[in-house]
Amino acid sequence: MKKEKQSVDRELVDRSFFSRVEPYLYLLPFFLGIVVFTLYPVVNVVLMSFKEDYSYLSRSFTQWGFGNYRIVLSNRYFGQAVGNTIKYVLLVVPISTCIAVVVAYLLNQKLRFNALFQTAYFLPMVTSVTAVGLSWKLMYNQNFGIINYLLSFLGIDPVPWLVNASWSLPALVIFGIWNILPFTIILLLSGLQNIDPQYYTAARVDGSKSLRIFFRITVPLLAPTIFLVCIVNTISSFKVFSELYPLFSGKPGPFNNMYTVVYYIRKAMTDRKYAVAAAAAIILFLFIFAFTMIQTFVRKRMERRGQ
Repeated sequence: MKKEKQSVDRELVDRSFFSRVEPYLYLLPFFLGIVVFTLYPVVNVVLMSFKEDYSYLSRSFTQWGFGNYRIVLSNRYFGQAVGNTIKYVLLVVPISTCIAVVVAYLLNQKLRFNALFQTAYFLPMVTSVTAVGLSWKLMYNQNFGIINYLLSFLGIDPVPWLVNASWSLPALVIFGIWNILPFTIILLLSGLQNIDPQYYTAARVDGSKSLRIFFRITVPLLAPTIFLVCIVNTISSFKVFSELYPLFSGKPGPFNNMYTVVYYIRKAMTDRKYAVAAAAAIILFLFIFAFTMIQTFVRKRMERRGQ
């Protein structure tokens, strides 16, 4: 009897142990993927950024220190890259958000050909950025581009979008806004569809006009989604590279005047300066983190005032 009881107890212990371990066994492949493809690269980049005179072939370096950060911060192209990237973010994010709010609001209405308009606005999401960039490059052409052709009807002379340094940033910003709109519209459209229709019914019963309903009901109730969109788009805009590369044939502008932070990182990696590229990547992360924290702080302050 004792032996049978002991065997039953062991079996119960084994079953309870297996029941506790079983969920972790299912999650183990996911955790391994996170460690190998996410955690290890991040830790490696942080460590590499402090290795001075790092050689990728021999994996050797002279000492630990902030030499790579000094190289990055003292480089004039990196200063230009930070300025261009911040200008791009400050222009693309607010303008694209405002346009997306209006477009999403219109798409949420029961209009004729609504499905056609939704398909047209969402088309860039299923198209290669490089292919679209080459199309925009042709549209920006000074001699036969469709944009200058349309501007000619307004009496405006052909604009040297891609060959004049002063027009490089506007050209990149316009393309960036167009490219980021579909994802922004999808998020805002989902937020609009979660607003209770009773708010609009009560407002119309009170005789409120459409414009007043939009600014007094739609925008306040959509505010959490708008802040989410701003944070996501800010992170995406700081990493601008795919829009820049095809427009200027792989160069940072017509006179190397359109360096962005990611382009600078890619250039350092092309020159086999991996430790310098790692330091620039860490600095980029700090910029993104700072902007995200500022946006979160502003959102919390506005929510407190709203209460």
